[in-house]
Amino acid sequence: MQSAMQYCHLGRSGLRVSRFCLGTFNFGLATGESDAHRIMDGALEAGINFFDTANHYPDFVHCGLSEQVIGRWFAAAPGRRERVVLATKLY
Repeated sequence: MQSAMQYCHLGRSGLRVSRFCLGTFNFGLATGESDAHRIMDGALEAGINFFDTANHYPDFVHCGLSEQVIGRWFAAAPGRRERVVLATKLY
């Protein structure tokens, strides 16, 4: 199946990102790891290559859970990391 995803360049970086960005705020707390992995698999399959996280996701008590979930997802399949542009911000 061919993706109908639209892409654009991220500023002047030369990176080509999907117009949709997958937010990972709930990964690790409200969304369990296996569900989060399925969501990221589906997003990548749909052509979404732009994922968003932050150093305080999912909240200030459980800092870093979403990043850990994403990291294990990357580690589970070589090549995934090279296909995803991972955005972050810090507080």
